[in-house]
Amino acid sequence: MYVWIGLSLVILPIQFSITAPYGRHYKSSWGAGMSNRWGWVIMEAVSILMLSLLFLSSGKIKSDFAWFAYYLWSLHYLYRSFIFPFRTRTKYKKIPISIVASAIFFNVINAGTNGYFLGYLENYTNDWFTDIRFIIGLILFIFGATIHIISDNYLIQLRKGSSSEYKIPRGGLFEYISCPNHLGEMIEWIGFALMCWNLPALGFASWTMANLIPRAWSHHKWYKKEFSDYPSNRKALIPGIL
Repeated sequence: MYVWIGLSLVILPIQFSITAPYGRHYKSSWGAGMSNRWGWVIMEAVSILMLSLLFLSSGKIKSDFAWFAYYLWSLHYLYRSFIFPFRTRTKYKKIPISIVASAIFFNVINAGTNGYFLGYLENYTNDWFTDIRFIIGLILFIFGATIHIISDNYLIQLRKGSSSEYKIPRGGLFEYISCPNHLGEMIEWIGFALMCWNLPALGFASWTMANLIPRAWSHHKWYKKEFSDYPSNRKALIPGIL
């Protein structure tokens, strides 16, 4: 886990110069493509499947908190795998198969290590539900998930009907940053890591930030390039800072 977390810290600055070519950044030069919607379903569903495989295959009697953490993870990925992709208007868009494959690898490692820990190694007691780390972590998780889902909904509503045209998001956190959906997801998994207080959860939070901080920066640059009237005071990810 130390090596995996360390690798995320190495990858983070590199990804500022290499933008993953999917969504608005799609490039056919990255090889064969597939349906963006089904690529998203496949690569995200791997996470809940891998977590469940390792968590549920253990014969160990699991603590109430282990089940609680399992259900939180599962709820997030049920949304990301089977609800979000079918709400977005990406019917004719493609994603490189190479990106889907790399995301599958990422999810196998992160979901696998978390599933193994929660299924085989955890030793939480019910006192953990009153620990300050759990309380603060749960608050952050709920807060981040709320920002994440509200921001997703706003972006989806921005393309009402069959329109696939990009527009400048306005209102709410979008007045201050370009990617509140990414900020919400990062807060969510930082909260999960604090709540669980183990290395696999920290590893997933670390990789989430390594992927989403550069992604938000790329989106921000794209908006500024695409729209001459893009708000000059808007930041990429953290209001007034980044």
